[in-house]
Formats: sequence, structure tokens, C-alpha cells
Amino acid sequence: MEQLLRTELRTVTLRAFGSPGAGCISEGRSYDTDAGPVFVKVNRRTQVQAGNLRIPAWLSPQARQMFEGEMASLEALRSTGLVRAPQPMKVIDLPGGGAAFVMEHLKMKSLSSQASTLGDQMADLHLYNQKLKEKLKEGENTVGRRAEGVEPQCVTKFGFHTVTYCGFISQVNEWQDDWPTFFTRHRLQAQLDLIEKDYADREARELWSRLQVKIPDLFCGLEIVPALLHGDLWSGNVAEDDSGPIIYDPASFYGHSEFELAISMMFGGFPRSFFTAYHRKIPKAPGFEKRLLLYQLFNYLNHWNHFGREYRSPSLGTMRKLLR
Repeated sequence: MEQLLRTELRTVTLRAFGSPGAGCISEGRSYDTDAGPVFVKVNRRTQVQAGNLRIPAWLSPQARQMFEGEMASLEALRSTGLVRAPQPMKVIDLPGGGAAFVMEHLKMKSLSSQASTLGDQMADLHLYNQKLKEKLKEGENTVGRRAEGVEPQCVTKFGFHTVTYCGFISQVNEWQDDWPTFFTRHRLQAQLDLIEKDYADREARELWSRLQVKIPDLFCGLEIVPALLHGDLWSGNVAEDDSGPIIYDPASFYGHSEFELAISMMFGGFPRSFFTAYHRKIPKAPGFEKRLLLYQLFNYLNHWNHFGREYRSPSLGTMRKLLR
């Protein structure tokens, strides 16, 4: 492994430092190199057990595809200039299967004093594409505007240009004009298909058949402009250092900004100041609370698929609440 890294990174110096980290899906290690410190995530796709997860062999993550999705997500987030995230460097195939993902090393600590700043920055990120759209509209009415392609282009559909992974589950991001269609098909239905495959849960099937036809009603009268999302913004994927907040481990796509907040409000970890700062810039729209339940349903289903039946009850309970 170390010789492979030396060759791929073209470095003589390769000195591991700190403690190796083992997440649910991948392992990580920091190294000093000739060009400075880097962080290397490693995933071996033949490994079907990771931590307390038992990954079905048919769902074993394709490591290169997973890391390429993360790399594309980091590049998209960083390109806005609005949030800090590690600079991605390279995805490397490993002999015998799997891949390594090399990125900038950042010395991070738990989010605390920078929570309000992060709330501001995430709101700015979610408004970024909308502002590009408004600027484009203004430019159409302006004589002598700049040549096309010089400035970032606004995105008019929901999705992403590549597959991303939320945990070990791949996410289809095929572009759609309509957000409820994208979310229902590529997020909720995709998770329920996996639950059907593994558990054949009759109650989940029956509740879903009733719920899916009601989903469009939750978006009546709402204009949704595609927003670039982190995609998995729970407390384990945010941090801070002396320079400010940091976000990492993204599963990005263009979607409804409210989707981002669902997992942030689950399981704790985000100070109230984060949400206060966020909603100063993006106030809650009518129907926010019920849509939040819908977005939390995705996260409960995703946890059911990752961690097992302990998430069956909250998944079904959320579906029942949405049907009231």
C-alpha cells in the first residue's frame, strides 16, 4: 500500500501520523508527503462486513465509483467558494480490488463555536444556484453581457452528473425536471426496493402504496429551484478548525434545500445556532414541518437498509404520520 501511494503521489516522503480511523464504510489514515499532509480513505469492495454493518454481498460498494462520486461532490461544493471542504486529489485502484481516495488533510475538531457560521454558509450554498438563475435572467435583458461560458451556469434540473453514495448504497442521480418525481423515484422508491429485496416487509409495502400518491400534495404551490446539496449533512460530516467550519464526506446532488436539514435535525449534534442562522436567510416555507417528515423518512429507510430492523419502527411510524 505505501509503495503504491509513493508511486501514485510521486513522493519520497510517506510517513503516517495520527491514529488510523475506521468509519462505517471506509478506513482512513493521514500521511506526510513531499507536498504536505494528505488524508487517504481506503475501501476494499470485497469486504462485506464493515464495523457494525453487515453489507449484503450484492450491495458491496464499488469502491472506485463511490470515491469518484465523493470527489465530484467535493469539487462541486468547493467550486462555489461558499463552503470549506477538503480538496480532492486522486482516486487510486488497489491491487486485488477496492480503491483509495487521496485528499487534503485538515486538522478538525467537533463543530461548536462555528455552528452559526456554518448555518450562514449552508444557506448561501443553497441559494447559490437560485442567484445564478436570477443573474442569468437579468443578463438576458442586458445589452453587451459577457460571453457565454465565462461564468458558472445555473442548473435547471434535479439530479447530478454522476452516481453518488449515501453510506454503501449507490444513488441514481438521473436528471429530472420535477423534484417530487426525482425524490420519489430515486430516493424513496430506491430505498423501499432494497427493503423489499431484503425483508419483503408487507406493512412497509402497504403504507408506501398509500403514501406515494399523496406526495405531490406536499409540494402544492411551492416553487423549488434546484439547490446544490451536501447530501448527507449529519453531525459526523461537519467539523471546524481555527479558520472556520468544514464539511466533508458529501453525497451531493441538486435538490430541494429542505432535504438537507432533515438528517441535520435527526440524532442531535447540531447546535440551535446553526438553524437560527440558516433560517434567517432561508425562512421556513408553508408546509415545512410535514415535508421535513418526508425527508426524514428517506433517512430512516436508509438507516434500515444499513443497520437493520431497529429502524423499521421509526420508518413505518413516519409513514403513518405522513398519512394522517
